[in-house]
Amino acid sequence: MSGKIFKTITNFTKNYNDPESNLPFDENNTKIQIVEKNGNVNVSLTINDKYLEQYNKIAELFKEGLSKLEGVLSVNVALTSESQLSSGQQKESRFKINATNIIAIASGKGGVGKSTFAVNLAVALSQLGKKVGILDADIYGPSVPRMMGISGRPEASNNKKLIPLESYGIKCMSIGFLVSVDTPTIWRGPMVMKALEQMFNGVEWGTLDYLIIDLPPGTGDAQLTLAQSSKLSGSIIVSTPQDVALADARKGINMFKRVNVPILGLVENMSYFICDNCNEKHFIFSNDGAKKEAEKFQIPFLGSLPISKDLRIQSDEGRPSCIDDPNGEIAKIYIEIAKSI
Repeated sequence: MSGKIFKTITNFTKNYNDPESNLPFDENNTKIQIVEKNGNVNVSLTINDKYLEQYNKIAELFKEGLSKLEGVLSVNVALTSESQLSSGQQKESRFKINATNIIAIASGKGGVGKSTFAVNLAVALSQLGKKVGILDADIYGPSVPRMMGISGRPEASNNKKLIPLESYGIKCMSIGFLVSVDTPTIWRGPMVMKALEQMFNGVEWGTLDYLIIDLPPGTGDAQLTLAQSSKLSGSIIVSTPQDVALADARKGINMFKRVNVPILGLVENMSYFICDNCNEKHFIFSNDGAKKEAEKFQIPFLGSLPISKDLRIQSDEGRPSCIDDPNGEIAKIYIEIAKSI
């Protein structure tokens, strides 16, 4: 999305207020989502049916006004009822797993350490005596096999379901077990969703206390469908302290709020590093950015994790920090987070 066009669009929409809350439709309003690509603008408004007539008028004004803006070629405005979004969580789940808690680990963008967090959280929960599984739902960039130090192809059970591979006492399933390491997953949306459904329903997960789902980064169709098609107990958002990462984390928070998935908390990864010479913390990006964001959204702040060379080596070699250095600072942070959820 062009930043210039997006700013022009939001400068227009913020002149109109939500009929229900009377708050402007600006970039901080969770009732409006704007997607622009090559001049084609799609606006989605989450509405209260009680004010349907007023929302219809606003939709017409948006179509008329936005189409006149420079750089805009087409405009589509969709109205989605809050009751429809809520029912998405109340319908019988398409993705069925016998797990007491199903927790999605999400990030607004890639490269913030989401998969590293998911793997170590799973290990920490297992060390607390829980029966744990981890599902690598990041179809395009599966990392769990490498980080868990496991490879091979799952075998089929007598009832033709896949038996998940195990590492460190944790049941694991990933598309990475089914394709070669260097083979790109060039799939369109329907194929991705079919693969995800297979990893839920076509796997012998058994009975679990926790299933950790490593979601793809972002807030696209796969994330939304997973949120609405599985009975998620909650979600955890992983971000780094930079403003650019936090801006995308907000989108993840708003997505889960819109589909009524509880947000268990926000985690700040790569928060600081500890100098080998002076043994002091250095905040190289910023300080407490995610913590302040959590306070703003009134969601729990689960903790800060350092950027660490040892952590990078452990991840590359398939030895999660909680296994490789169970008494270290990083492992202790993960254990405390695991206890809190």
